[in-house]
Amino acid sequence: MANKQKNKNSVHKQKKSNTALYVVLGVVIAAIVVFIILAKTAHNDSKIDYSGQPVLGDKSASVKIVEFGDYKCPYCKNFTLSAFPQIDKEIVKKGKASFYFFNYPFINNDSTRSSRFAEAVYKELGNDAFWKFHDKLYAAQPDDRKYEQIDYFTEDKLVKVLRETASKEDADKVLAAFRAGKSAKASDKDVEIANKLGVESTPAIFVNGKQFKGKTLEDLKKMVEKASE
Repeated sequence: MANKQKNKNSVHKQKKSNTALYVVLGVVIAAIVVFIILAKTAHNDSKIDYSGQPVLGDKSASVKIVEFGDYKCPYCKNFTLSAFPQIDKEIVKKGKASFYFFNYPFINNDSTRSSRFAEAVYKELGNDAFWKFHDKLYAAQPDDRKYEQIDYFTEDKLVKVLRETASKEDADKVLAAFRAGKSAKASDKDVEIANKLGVESTPAIFVNGKQFKGKTLEDLKKMVEKASE
């Protein structure tokens, strides 16, 4: 009788031990799954180096929107002149996210020239001067698609566009830096980041390292809100 009771107690203890083990394993597995998800998100965002990049809004914002663009791209022009003003009003100016521009010049040599010139504007004249030039350059992009595959943004044209918002002295400073190749590295760095993220066309929009695939402002607002959680 005593042996039966002893065996019964042993079985009971074993069941409790197994239950505790399953609970521990469950917690560990759940923790691993969460870690993988977080690590994957962090890995995506870690591919983007935001330092030294043109930005609008609060740089310390937890949500960061990046546009990869080409100054020769007509879709980028449309995004900048038509879509972005609403994004700026509804998201950036309300402090929900900061907005960065990265170059992805892929259409032709004209794309690379304009991206490097814009980088020279940023390096020599600062963030505010860059955004003024950025908007003017897209506005100066011809509507006729025949210019897409030929040189349009020549050195003289780029300087002329810059002179709309900057003095001759500042324009000369930018031109000198551009000719010296001081901005090439910054433009090439953007392309390297774009390639790591798998960018294939422009404009390409990313929110905290994850590509935006929606179609409307509301879709973007929802993605920003989710990223801030």
